[in-house]
Amino acid sequence: MKFETEDAAKRRLDAFEALFPNCVTESMGSDGQLRRSVNYERFRQMMGDASAGEREAYEFTWVGKSAAIAEASVPSRSTLRPCVEESRHWDSTKNLYLEGDNLEVLKLLQESYWNSVKMIYIDPPYNTGSDSFVYADNYAAEADAYRRQIGLYDEEGNKRFRENNAANPRFHSDWCSMMYSRLLLARNLLSDDGVLAMSISDAEFHNLKKMADEIFGADHYCGDILWNSTKSVTNTALLSVSHTYTLIYFKDISYFVNHRSEFRVEEDGEGFENPDHDPRGPWKADPFQVGGWRPNQQYEIVNPLTGVVYRPNPGCSWKNDYEKFRQLLAEDRIIFGRSGDGGPLRKRFLSEAKERGKVVRTWWDDTETTANGTQTLKKLFDGRAIFNNPKPVGFLYKLLQLGMNRDGICLDFFSGSATTAHALMKLNAADGGTRSFILVQLKEACPRKSEAFQAGYADICEIGKERIRRAAGFIRREYPEAAFDEGFRVFRLAESNMKDAFYTAGEYDPALLRSLETNIKEDRSELDLLFGCLLEWGFPLSENCTSELTGGMTLYSYSDDKVIACFGESVSEEIVKLIAGRRPARALFLDRSFGGTPAKLRAEELFGLLSPETIVSVI
Repeated sequence: MKFETEDAAKRRLDAFEALFPNCVTESMGSDGQLRRSVNYERFRQMMGDASAGEREAYEFTWVGKSAAIAEASVPSRSTLRPCVEESRHWDSTKNLYLEGDNLEVLKLLQESYWNSVKMIYIDPPYNTGSDSFVYADNYAAEADAYRRQIGLYDEEGNKRFRENNAANPRFHSDWCSMMYSRLLLARNLLSDDGVLAMSISDAEFHNLKKMADEIFGADHYCGDILWNSTKSVTNTALLSVSHTYTLIYFKDISYFVNHRSEFRVEEDGEGFENPDHDPRGPWKADPFQVGGWRPNQQYEIVNPLTGVVYRPNPGCSWKNDYEKFRQLLAEDRIIFGRSGDGGPLRKRFLSEAKERGKVVRTWWDDTETTANGTQTLKKLFDGRAIFNNPKPVGFLYKLLQLGMNRDGICLDFFSGSATTAHALMKLNAADGGTRSFILVQLKEACPRKSEAFQAGYADICEIGKERIRRAAGFIRREYPEAAFDEGFRVFRLAESNMKDAFYTAGEYDPALLRSLETNIKEDRSELDLLFGCLLEWGFPLSENCTSELTGGMTLYSYSDDKVIACFGESVSEEIVKLIAGRRPARALFLDRSFGGTPAKLRAEELFGLLSPETIVSVI
């Protein structure tokens, strides 16, 4: 029971919206609350008022768009802490698994991976109103608090993420805000020959495309892959949905116009035959006519069997000029239909097609379905259904084959069950590539009644990491001779390694002074400090990292001595000379590593003499 009278205003607004749905919009009230309201200018237009709507503009907007744009520019005070014990082949792998809110993680990756990622694939929440969709609850109004959001809860246990459902008046707006800021940051990471692929359903397809058109440019839109994702029929539906959209954008479409062969899948030989037993192998007959009028490709071709003369259709040309045609004819590469009485066609051999690759169509109905994805995951996890509707490996395998080169980086910042990593490792094993992945996933808790929780997996990240480990074993058995990177380095999003040194008058006491003897938090390890600095300096997180014990001190060498760090107490002059003699690009020490200002100045002097180009940093 409500114990209140009927909301007459709501009833009238519902009735009005039924008549004029395009005249009801979301708006912010004077009390700061979002509510539905009547767009009176639009209503005047609907009523035939010609003077209404004179300030029109073609744009895509929603409540919170400006705040989402601003949030993408808010600096992050977080860091990524290495988790060596949860990693696999830490010392040798190039793959990364990053746990935490993907907005904060994308900010942290800006310096290290700017313009460096070959392909981004994301499968974001579809926002159907029924998914368990977690996202940031606030964008700009509480920017300081938002920067502290590194998981589902803050340090006081307050939930900073919530589910989105159709009852939320900002149902679409919140989703758009969540996506817009992340896509802004993601674009910075794509290389000039980079590809973005985004899977989505009908619920937000239109909004996602408009956002991507704005951020990447509508002229950089390549197309939409319609994937026949389910073969079953939902008999209770009015229209059984059997497809998923995957939008494809390029960072620079002109690159692919000039390098078309780099956006193709491997030729599978379908349709190639060898009816005339040509020693060059199977072939296909391609049209010898192309669109567009070119003066040097206008000539007559006579069928040698029938004597019929062929000319290009109006506005068209032959594929090659006359001299090239004569060469092809002499090489038995021009045929006139299967029986010899048709127009000219050109032989294309399978061996040539394999070199160039195969152009894909936008309708994918020959690829694995979501049912295959579920079965694969069940097989990996001993028959347990621990994740709902995972993408199948075959679908991601084909996408990666289409958009990746053999040694690029693939980023997935809604990684879910880690299908992207599974498919990438399998592709590397199949073709000998050295592609690497960066997966980002929020530590979303598994419901206590779920099969995943019952199997011992507390959150989605635990599922993803275990899936990679198990998938590597399956791939190893499938490709026993292959050499591929089956490891991954785990990093967890956390607050800064440095203490907040803010205080107010009256707070000074001996305990506070003692706590500020060092500006580094007590629970941080030497690797935490090293990788925190590497992120700030723009180094990738996947380079080799070694340690050695010298003179009672542990020295860390990153990326073959590009960075050398020593976090020991009372670093001797001999250690300083040793590090400077290896001429690193950067040297890193703690402030307390030196006994005082004279020792610090002496270290700077030694670097100036032995390695003047080294940048020395003290934290």
